[in-house]
Amino acid sequence: MDAILRAGGEVLGARLSEPVDLGGSRRSTVVRCRTDGGGTVVVKAFADGDDGLRGFTAEAAGLSLGLAGPGLLGVHEELPLLVMEDLGEAPTLADVLLGDDPRAAEDGLLAWARGLGRLAAGSVERRGELAPLAARYGRGRPPWEDLPWLAGQTEALPALLDGLGLPVPPGLAGELAALAAAGADAYPAFTPGDTCPDNNLLTPDGLRLIDFEGACYQSVFLTAAYCRMPFSTCWCVFRLPDGLAAEAERTFRAEVVTVYPELAEEERWQAGMARAVAVWTVDATVRMLAGTVEQDGPLHRTRRPVATKRQLLRHRWEAASTLDGLPAVGRTMRLLLDAYAWDVPPLPGYPAFAGR
Repeated sequence: MDAILRAGGEVLGARLSEPVDLGGSRRSTVVRCRTDGGGTVVVKAFADGDDGLRGFTAEAAGLSLGLAGPGLLGVHEELPLLVMEDLGEAPTLADVLLGDDPRAAEDGLLAWARGLGRLAAGSVERRGELAPLAARYGRGRPPWEDLPWLAGQTEALPALLDGLGLPVPPGLAGELAALAAAGADAYPAFTPGDTCPDNNLLTPDGLRLIDFEGACYQSVFLTAAYCRMPFSTCWCVFRLPDGLAAEAERTFRAEVVTVYPELAEEERWQAGMARAVAVWTVDATVRMLAGTVEQDGPLHRTRRPVATKRQLLRHRWEAASTLDGLPAVGRTMRLLLDAYAWDVPPLPGYPAFAGR
């Protein structure tokens, strides 16, 4: 902590003190600090290792674009560390979804969808600016955008099925290859990467996004899928009331059609969304299934309420079992549902909407 305070102070040219832990992860330490002028800033220091350093690169580059997120006040490239504007103690979208005020939860969800859509739309013409920034902070490592993560996950699914003694449905390899090929470059736009409910602050001045460790340009469909599924890669996953996920998706879509007008075509939009839902379902299966076969567990180590991993996987498989245009993916999902008929309750609804 002393090293973090010293390095942050060097970046600002001011003494930092009274650090308050804001959470972070295995990749980073995040603290609120007081400056000698009486104000506060947020300092985020990144761990050594590929994941931590790649997160630093993405966040430094993504915030440097100035499209969204807290203001970037300085970068210490050696530690590595970022000093950012302090956005205060506003509730997150996760807080209101897990709370007891349905109006606040609905307003927060739609503000999140609108904010993500506006960010995407406003970023399209600036794609060429991100790569030089990533190179500046990258220490020779490729940014997230250049990693073949999508191909890696789709290629891993048949091997996972085989390792679990399950047959690989005919045609699956071809559909997965097509998903990987169509993925990130279909209507690209900027995203912070981890657009989960706890990374969105609902401030008096509106939605503010935080956590840019996965910042990149990716297909708008991959971001829009967070509305439909909802929250494709997150721990805060419950069911939304009928129609609300669709309203969030329409809200996001209304923004991105201003830069990609062809996405107003229903057939084109639905096909892209089906592919995106399939991608994120494959991703969740590859990441979680092997460790969940023998034992269930909560999606978050400390936050409550929270669904379990088995509840989430079954919910994802059910949703992806009837995707249009992806028959082999659908057969795979039904195969998984039959193979793992875990005795778990269905995914519950968000607490804020308990009366709906």
